[in-house]
Amino acid sequence: QTFSIVAFRMIPRRSSLLFAVVILLFSLCFALADLDSHKYQEGEELVLWANKVGPFRNPQETYPFYSLPFCSPQKLVEKSVSLGEALQGYELIKSPIKITFKHNALPSSICTKELSPTDVEQFIHAIKNQYWYQLFLDDLPMWGMVGEYVESSDRVFIYTHLKFSIAHNNDRIIEVNMTAENPAPLQTTSTKTSIPFTYSVTWTTSTVSFEDRFDKYLDDSFFEHQIHWFSIFNSLMMVVFLVGLVSIILMRILRKDYARFTRDLAEEVEEDADEHGWKQIHGDVFRPPNQLILLSTVVGTGHQLALMVFCVLFCAILGTYYRNRGATVTAFIVCYSFTSFVAGFSGGGFYSRNNGKNWIKNMLLTATLFPGVCFLIALSLNMIASQYNSLSYIPFSTLLALVLIWTFVSFPLTFFGTIIGKNCNGTPSFPCRVHQIPRPIPDRKWFLKPWVNVLLGGILPFGSIFIEMYFILTSIWHYKFYYVYGFMLLVYIILIIVTVCVTIVSTYILLNAEDYRWHWTSFLSSGSTAFYVFGYSVYYFVSKTKMSGFFQTSFYLGYMLMFCFGLFILCGSVGFVGTSVFVRRIYRNIKIE
Repeated sequence: QTFSIVAFRMIPRRSSLLFAVVILLFSLCFALADLDSHKYQEGEELVLWANKVGPFRNPQETYPFYSLPFCSPQKLVEKSVSLGEALQGYELIKSPIKITFKHNALPSSICTKELSPTDVEQFIHAIKNQYWYQLFLDDLPMWGMVGEYVESSDRVFIYTHLKFSIAHNNDRIIEVNMTAENPAPLQTTSTKTSIPFTYSVTWTTSTVSFEDRFDKYLDDSFFEHQIHWFSIFNSLMMVVFLVGLVSIILMRILRKDYARFTRDLAEEVEEDADEHGWKQIHGDVFRPPNQLILLSTVVGTGHQLALMVFCVLFCAILGTYYRNRGATVTAFIVCYSFTSFVAGFSGGGFYSRNNGKNWIKNMLLTATLFPGVCFLIALSLNMIASQYNSLSYIPFSTLLALVLIWTFVSFPLTFFGTIIGKNCNGTPSFPCRVHQIPRPIPDRKWFLKPWVNVLLGGILPFGSIFIEMYFILTSIWHYKFYYVYGFMLLVYIILIIVTVCVTIVSTYILLNAEDYRWHWTSFLSSGSTAFYVFGYSVYYFVSKTKMSGFFQTSFYLGYMLMFCFGLFILCGSVGFVGTSVFVRRIYRNIKIE
């Protein structure tokens, strides 16, 4: 630690922020690494963890494994879970099934269960609704169906035997498979039904390395399909087109500079005669926007979210989130907390540059807007989960942990960021003087009005990511492990470039119509991408999934609302920043008579 402090002091101040970000990234990556060696000795007893059970078609509608009358241990031993695991609804209970490293087990009894009529009804309901369950052995997941329902004959069967096939490479477990067998008929009776549950274990050797053992869970044929590569190529072509379009606009605007440098007087005279459009509003274009405090809040939060996503994807490329339960959620929480300084710095600086006076209110709103909205949505979903006794219910201790992280990490960083931002980055430096009296905005055709820009601004950014959205939604709601984070990072960069280019073009059209209210228009225009993403998510829910019921529908829409709210702020901030640079650039060298 002493060496780290000394090294940090030796770095120039302008490089210290970059150094801190790099240290944060590598610390996060190492913190998320699995510290368990996963090494066993022959004859060592292994622990089989039972996780959850629920309808296969509704991923979030999960319940405790022993909410169904399976063979349960005499004493429930629960494994401690991380913050990310708790938020994702993991509840690992030690199973009574005994598995010994490298020792086969012939069919052995788990228990003989005396099922009451109520227990039978529970199983019948579960089987008819295609309930599945999840087990873990050495952190490797296994899935199985509770039973089988033959709809044609209206008969219900419960699987009574579990066959485990486990492969090892020396002292490590490489592969686990489970097959549910021996279906026994179930029918409603007024008396108890006795059903024996059994299991068997077979060990084999494997040449697969321990580092590659999770590859069997990755769907290469799905994520590396030709359409995935084609979507990236298509998005890159869109980037080339938009960058070219913005370059043409800039060349046209800046012809005066080129003419002066080449002493093309005829060209200069032509430009001087072209004093109309965006040049006429130079005295109003840098006027502080309406609702300054709200705009500075969302712009600052957008900076934070943009950096947070980059940090998470960078760590995902270096590591493997899918190998560790809850690692992705934990990474988002950690990165969001430690990037709160960026939100305060950028939001506070923007607020101060536009003559904002109530910086404390600005800081409080920056620190609470995004987490507050997400917390309210999560609290509403939590109330629904509590009514269903679902594992999706977030316990009070986990909520308290999140509040403490916000109180002692996120909020102080936002506070200090705001102070530093308003003092070091809050001096106005506009290239044009702002007139005291606002210039009236002339009437123009309907397609030149701001609401048209807002409505159309998100189409191209959405078009650059919608195929990737299909892969992301499928991995979340169809039990697939997302692992192509390189694709996601590339799509993220493409999204940023396309958003900036589209917003610059739409703002240029707005300014040419002599409408200087570009601040909110540029933010909403680029942020409208989130509305198209939410609309696509509704289409995906209806046409690509078989989810049903109030519980699953509420959780799906609630999660997508949180995601799209964050995307709205992120894209809006990215478009606004790009437009700000563009506006300052074009007004920097104009002649003011």
